[in-house]
Amino acid sequence: MNADRLFAFYDRVADAPNAVGRLRRFVLDLAVRGKLVEQDPADEPASELVKRIAAEKARLVKAGGVRTQELSAPIGQEEMPVRVPKRWTWIRLRDVGTLAGGMTPSKSRPEYWGGEVVWLSPKDIKADLVSDSGLKITDQALSDTRLKLFPPGSLFIVARSGILKRTFPVAINNVPAASNQDLKVLVPFLEGMERYLQLMFGGLTPFILESLVKAGTTVQSLKYAEFAVQPFPLPPRAEQHRIVAKVDELMALCDRLEETRAAREHIRDRLTKASLTRLTAPKTDTVAFRAHARFAVEALPALTARADQVKQLRQTILSLAVRGKLVEQDSTEEPASELLKRIAEVKGRLGVKHEVKPLGTNEAPFRLPSGWHWSQIGELCTKTGSGSTPRGGKSVYKTNGVPFLRSQNVYDDGLRLANVAYIGGDVHARMAGTAVRAGDLLLNITGGSMGRCCRVPDGFAEANVSQHVAIIRAAVREMADYVHKLVLSPYFQAFIFRGQTGAGRGGLPKNRMDRIAVALPPLAEQHRIVATVDALMALCDQLEAGLDATDGTRHSLLESLLQDTLTPSAYEAATAGAVGA
Repeated sequence: MNADRLFAFYDRVADAPNAVGRLRRFVLDLAVRGKLVEQDPADEPASELVKRIAAEKARLVKAGGVRTQELSAPIGQEEMPVRVPKRWTWIRLRDVGTLAGGMTPSKSRPEYWGGEVVWLSPKDIKADLVSDSGLKITDQALSDTRLKLFPPGSLFIVARSGILKRTFPVAINNVPAASNQDLKVLVPFLEGMERYLQLMFGGLTPFILESLVKAGTTVQSLKYAEFAVQPFPLPPRAEQHRIVAKVDELMALCDRLEETRAAREHIRDRLTKASLTRLTAPKTDTVAFRAHARFAVEALPALTARADQVKQLRQTILSLAVRGKLVEQDSTEEPASELLKRIAEVKGRLGVKHEVKPLGTNEAPFRLPSGWHWSQIGELCTKTGSGSTPRGGKSVYKTNGVPFLRSQNVYDDGLRLANVAYIGGDVHARMAGTAVRAGDLLLNITGGSMGRCCRVPDGFAEANVSQHVAIIRAAVREMADYVHKLVLSPYFQAFIFRGQTGAGRGGLPKNRMDRIAVALPPLAEQHRIVATVDALMALCDQLEAGLDATDGTRHSLLESLLQDTLTPSAYEAATAGAVGA
């Protein structure tokens, strides 16, 4: 067993995805396979422990405390999920202790609730030990119903819950407690075994979830009958104590590793946030801004260890871009005021009226750079607003024809057409007002994907859009790429979510979108901003790729170390039984 070697190498794999969680599962995996502590030939073999368990069970049956049950069938090797040492044995769960359940007293009987009796449900099973419950019942509820008060040292097992998709919670009560119907409770025949049994369930969780849990129409549930007769590995009693002590020691070490990692991540987050905050401060002068930018460029790659930090960096880049802090201004360039005149001329020729209320003097969110001008989305565009649903709804969809773009086709990095719907040319002609052109921006304005925005690529053929997608058509087409960056920026996204209305899916109405204030740069500066943003986003792509590669390396190293630890030594291979007695 090479567990010590793994912990010696832990610093090299500490930042692997879910490293501590994987390490905890590994410790339990070792424990249930008999690889966590050394076997001692002087220990009383597990077969003798089984005899004592059977004797105690017989005594309880005779005393009337346990119901008589048919003898368990012999255990076949095909039933055993793991290999275990020779001095271990296997025992069916129902031969380890009694298995029972609970119920929920009538909620219409106030005299049953608000007492002092702990009444456990799956939401209370959050830790190894449990001593309290969210709801408590009265002594009358116990006496009037078939509820049973289980003694301390029982194992409360989640038997029905959606959480059984991914884990198998088991808690030990240290106070007398009752149970609801979604738990099964194992009361061992011999006292003092409960902690080992809990660890055993933890180590065999993948097997239990795969083989002993069934999926229901709404939640997962334990296959109770199969679970009761499932054989589980049983070490000698003395070895159980050593396993429990070793697991507790290693879990405490995992706690410390987790705390250390959390502290390191907290420091990284604070440094990263401080760096990015200084970049986006509204009153930073040029000299200070350049110093902050230099520090960010040099330090952030070293501080960035997670994908969410790269996302934060992307958002900062976009925020700088739309506030005029990403590229230098050029006083020789035509100012944005001239661009607004050009936009007005285009809209005049097309007969597009701009009825948006002008931005008030006190409504400006921040101070503008030289040459910039405040405007609004409705002023900059010849078209804004959502698409529509074709008459007949989905019944008019075809296997080919004119693409009908829905929110599931719109992503920040472009259109995704794998699941695109199609409409006929006649339907498309009737929906001419919501037809899409190359260069248009498409913005999701409802539901969980609200805020996603892409630019329709040049050369894209005709298409139409649903009512969940808005078209934003810049009056001057050369502005489309900059407006796309603007819409994706934290500044604009905040307006999107602040302006949504309606229940359920929510939504961003046209009149509110049209009034979103925009800091408009000169057209030449827009082009420089777009080029700079694209270059910086490419660097972010490289940073993410580097993180993925590093995570992959750490993950591979961690798995290699775990595999090496789980591989039996020559001595273990020679002395271990096939699957135990």
